[in-house]
Amino acid sequence: MANIDKQDSEAQPRVPDESVSASDTTDHPSVPKSAHTSVPKSVPKPLEETPYTLPTPQHPNAGFGERITHALKVAWAENRQFFLLLTCIVFFKSAVADLSSISGASMQPTLLDGDKVWVNKLAYDIKVPFTEINLAEVGDPQRGDIVIIDSKRAGKRLIKRIVGLPGDTVAMQNNALVINGEPVNYEVVSRDESSVIIIEALPELSHRARLASGYVSRSRRSYGPAVVPEDQYFVLGDNRDNSADSRAYSFIPRMELVGRSNSVVFSLDSDNKYLFRGDRFLTELD
Repeated sequence: MANIDKQDSEAQPRVPDESVSASDTTDHPSVPKSAHTSVPKSVPKPLEETPYTLPTPQHPNAGFGERITHALKVAWAENRQFFLLLTCIVFFKSAVADLSSISGASMQPTLLDGDKVWVNKLAYDIKVPFTEINLAEVGDPQRGDIVIIDSKRAGKRLIKRIVGLPGDTVAMQNNALVINGEPVNYEVVSRDESSVIIIEALPELSHRARLASGYVSRSRRSYGPAVVPEDQYFVLGDNRDNSADSRAYSFIPRMELVGRSNSVVFSLDSDNKYLFRGDRFLTELD
């Protein structure tokens, strides 16, 4: 057996050592360049993701508190991505932007009952989510802005238009605005049995407003004159004879401004089985 193994080993051709580097083979005259073999590079093994294991099954005789804790752990293990996404959405709605539903007629004809408006909560201030703590001011409210108000005096959220800025002297005479001693110009657009639609030309922009055609107390149609305090605003609804605004709740502090709205995202007709209003889809507000 030893001789057979020796003969077999002598008969086999000599295989070059694969560990020889390229420089060693090129210096050897008996090895042609075409026979050079490149040393394969080592490819790192991909990292194996460790699967998340569910919590250890609870003991059959576990108490009520232990069962609740175990159920929460299982819910988190199976739905943690959903909970993280939900948390991000909640924080976004609280501090960045949100949709607000319009209920009522106080902003007609600009806004209709059933409109869903986009609210930019970063228009004026950056606040800590779920609080009124102001981190930074990024812009100042302007005359003509449509704002969402978290009114403490009203005990609810309002949506109105800013008419008076801090330091302005505001007065109303039979629904005609006078700002800093200058009367605002008006133009009648349409008229019917119940209302008159007008264009109100504020110093910065013009917008539509609605006045009632029937009898309305003149005391409600008149106001002031009054000076708007610092960091507060005088707001009105575009439906002047059907709006509870600064004439009822006085001036609005800046800290109560939730955000600014400049568009309707979509609208549902509350008078027609909440059908979709196609003509108000993604409509900009004046």
